[in-house]
This record gives sequence, structure tokens and C-alpha cells, in this order.
Amino acid sequence: MSTPQNRRYLVTGARGMLGSDLLEALFGREVTVLGRSDLDVTDRDAVFAAVEGHDVVINAAAYTAVDAAETDEEAALAVNGTAAGILGEATASSGARLVQVSTDYVFDGSATSPYSESTPPAPVSAYGRTKAEGERLAREANPDGTYVVRTAWLYGRHGGNFAKTMLRLAATHDTVSVVADQVGQPTWTTDLAEQIVRLVDADAPAGVYHGTSSGRASWYDFARAVFENAGLDPERVTPTDSSSFVRPAPRPAFSVLGHDAWAAAGLEPLRPWDAALRDAAAKGVFSSDDDASSGR
Repeated sequence: MSTPQNRRYLVTGARGMLGSDLLEALFGREVTVLGRSDLDVTDRDAVFAAVEGHDVVINAAAYTAVDAAETDEEAALAVNGTAAGILGEATASSGARLVQVSTDYVFDGSATSPYSESTPPAPVSAYGRTKAEGERLAREANPDGTYVVRTAWLYGRHGGNFAKTMLRLAATHDTVSVVADQVGQPTWTTDLAEQIVRLVDADAPAGVYHGTSSGRASWYDFARAVFENAGLDPERVTPTDSSSFVRPAPRPAFSVLGHDAWAAAGLEPLRPWDAALRDAAAKGVFSSDDDASSGR
């Protein structure tokens, strides 16, 4: 590939929470920005035309309505699965690298130790099944040029997320009940975006990488940390369990991902989640009213 400074990048889902931060991480480089209204990622001809002339394609476009996917799996599969395969074919044809953003939902959440990058997917929701299919199709189409970057529990400046929801509730409720029996890795989209750029810049081997912060926390732990970093009393957050918030799609109880692939590629994994959260809060990430309607 050409040097990072001379590469041409294409970011799909570029109006979403992660896509917006990817554009900031790629500032100063030649980047084509395509949101949902600019490119139908399920349109094969349009995708091949869009990919042509680019060296790196980062696919942050996704159907992320987890609960809606339970009754609309065909639509979710078109965006999360079929489109990833088309992007794999298009990048293979043009000689480009593909970064396919995926999710912890490809696992069933029954583990008690971090999922390694080599753990076979075992999704239990429609959303998870469609994302797992996207991983498979992308890697099958472009095996030597596809990075699958699984992430989870994202928050950031652009668009709605758990941290912003907690602060909105804090403004209208004396206490907030949050589940304490689901464990994962809160991940700042700025950190993830910069890590994806480092991955491509390093010409790392193709394969699966887990793009989540180090450490682990429950949603309850995360909420308390959000309150604390906002100067609010964390005791206003009270624990509950998943039975109090029954939803159409099952949520993985354990979403802690291992990070061995980064070391194998000569790269450091993402920093601890609590350090990232402090930094995000200090930079006013949660005071933004920005919204995003496409991508992750």
C-alpha cells in the first residue's frame, strides 16, 4: 500500500457517532465522506463505484436498532451482512483494505473470561446474527485485506448514547436504577477511531481485532462513573438486575473482549475505560447536543 499520508480513505456511515470521530482522526488526509443519504451500501454497483480509487475503506454504516432487528432481521441483514460482503468484494477487486466494524453481540455472553479474537461467534439475537454474517462475508470476499474490529458499549460526542442518557435522567430524577448484572467495556469513540487509524497505518495483518477499552465494568459501574465525572453524587445511581428491563432482543450478560491481537500486531490496546471516561468528560463530550442518524 501507499504511505499513510498518500492514501485515499472512504468512510461509510460517516454521519454516525463513530463515523464522525473517524473523520476527526483522519483530519489532514484525503477522505471521502459518505453517509446513509450519500451511499446505499446494499447497492452493489454504487458500492463498487464508490470504492474505486480508494486505498482504505472504513465501514461504520450499520443497522443498530437491536430490538427492532428481532422482527426486521431481513432489513438488518441487508445492511449488516450483505453490504459488508459487497464491500469486501469491492475492496478485493480494487486492492483496497477494508475495516469492518463489528460488535460484542456476535457472542452469546455466557463466558466468564474475556472472549479472544479467535472465539467462534455464537450470537443469540438477530442483530448479532447479522453482524456475524457481515464479518464472515467481508473476510471471505477479501481475506488478505479485511480488518474486523469488534467494539461495544460506545459513547461519544455525536449522537445519543448511554452516558448522555444518564445525565438527562439525572436532570429529572432523584435516583436512577441501572442494571448491575451485565458486564462490558465502555469505549469512547474518539479512542476507537484513533485506534482504527493506527491499525491501518501500521499495515497490521488482516484479521479480527477487539476495539474496546481495557478493564471491565457493569452498566451500574459505568453510570456511577458518569455521575461522578459530571460532579454529581454517584449514590444517586442504584443497582438493579436485567429482569427489570426486559427487551425484545437478549443482551449479552458478559461482553468483555480480549485484546491479544493488538500485541501480535505490535500495537497497544485501548487504555482503561475509566481513564478514557475522565478524559471525555473533561473535554465536554457529554455537554454536546449533536445527534446522528446513520452509522454506529
